[in-house]
Amino acid sequence: MRFAVIEGSREWTEALPERVYAPKAAVVEDVQAEARRRLRCLKIEEWRVREFVTGTPMPDNVRHLALQIEFAAAAIGRLSPIPADYADDVYWPRVW
Repeated sequence: MRFAVIEGSREWTEALPERVYAPKAAVVEDVQAEARRRLRCLKIEEWRVREFVTGTPMPDNVRHLALQIEFAAAAIGRLSPIPADYADDVYWPRVW
């Protein structure tokens, strides 16, 4: 498509080429944010506060899942390059 420049000139300008933007590369902070989001969904802070206040230990399955999420975040963060779909459930432990 061509456009005419009207401001005191009769020159024609060529349409700007479409720019192809590369997807933003994932960084370690993005992976850590995803791990924090998954731990928030697990309500890990509530479990830790409950354990601190009442002395009742956190259930083993919750503790184990939190450790798995932290381990997965560390492993994904060490990949080079970090996959663009790092938030996909394929990379994270399964929650039943």
